[in-house]
Amino acid sequence: MPLGRKIRYGMVGGGPGAFIGEVHRKAAALDGEIELVAGAFSSDAEKSRQQGQQLFLDPDRVYDSYQEMIEKESQLPEGDRIDFVSIVTPNHVHHPVAKAAIEAGFHVVCDKPMTMTVEEAEDLCHLVKKHDVVFALTHNYTGYPMVKQARELVKNGELGEIRKVVVEYPQGWLAEFLEDQGEEDAKQAVWRTDPKRAGVSSCIGDIGSHAENLARYITGLELSEICADLTTFVQGRLLEDDGNILVGFQGGARGVLHASQISVGEENDLNIRVYGTKASLRWRQEEPNYLQVKYPDGPEQLYKRGNDYLSEVAQHFTRIPFGHPEAFIEAFANIYLNAARTISAKLAGEEPSEFDTDFPTVQDGAVGVHFIHKAVESGQARAWVDASYTPPE
Repeated sequence: MPLGRKIRYGMVGGGPGAFIGEVHRKAAALDGEIELVAGAFSSDAEKSRQQGQQLFLDPDRVYDSYQEMIEKESQLPEGDRIDFVSIVTPNHVHHPVAKAAIEAGFHVVCDKPMTMTVEEAEDLCHLVKKHDVVFALTHNYTGYPMVKQARELVKNGELGEIRKVVVEYPQGWLAEFLEDQGEEDAKQAVWRTDPKRAGVSSCIGDIGSHAENLARYITGLELSEICADLTTFVQGRLLEDDGNILVGFQGGARGVLHASQISVGEENDLNIRVYGTKASLRWRQEEPNYLQVKYPDGPEQLYKRGNDYLSEVAQHFTRIPFGHPEAFIEAFANIYLNAARTISAKLAGEEPSEFDTDFPTVQDGAVGVHFIHKAVESGQARAWVDASYTPPE
């Protein structure tokens, strides 16, 4: 690390009973270059203190609110205060926390979707530029080494001209109505299907945004138009739990994006197929160490993580030798590690390496929020809509 020390952070959200906050903490800690030193873990002050105790944090740096954390951390000497804020709250809190952190000069790592509205997303784009801070969005699936290998194959022309992209993200955990079990027993289901906290979309906002980001990351293709069929299958649910989207990409490629949380028996089967004029590829999140490539006039190839024949970037983001599986936490950790090293370089007045800047940015977040809203617009109109978009730089 250019600074010669760990990068310190404070977390907003991730209190008792939270799912994704614990994932963020484990990912950030994996490589030993990032240290959690502060937090406002819950809107309930007692729960925030309880979480701080469980994490063995200094009680003086466990705060009752994110406003208090940002204010008091800002008053500490630069060598003691946090370097960035990690935001792992429900969606409706992302924008106010990120805005306050950026305006106080702190760097930000934020869960997706970045904001509730496109206007909020563009506001963060402008703030990041104005205050010259690092902003990373945890579209964590782009952190997998074999996803990076897939991207390199497309970039180097191994697949030829891309014609079709099929990306799917089926889950089954919301196949029944869980919301009536309340916050204690079904916290994730309750807030993720609540328009006041999740936004205009549940399924597309929660996992469809991951699918869109994965397709864009691997292929480099931008959306041109979409036609969405969004359905709420479970009676009493306030937002959609299934989505099927026809996609037109700029340049002429076509595609299908399917996201579902009522697909009984499915766990977390994010997968993508990319078809070019020369070859095609397939990658599955549930088998993340393998990348399948097929040719029209030869045997199919199976790329395996950790081997010397892989691209430099795929090898760079691999921690352990082949035959020893790496998965979700390691991919998530790659986002955190790159963001932390980029923050360290900025604080040291140096330029980060090319590999270290390989993480989703505030602009990626704005693109994702725009996609979510366009999917909802299309679903309501039951028609094709213009989905082209360029976020503020």
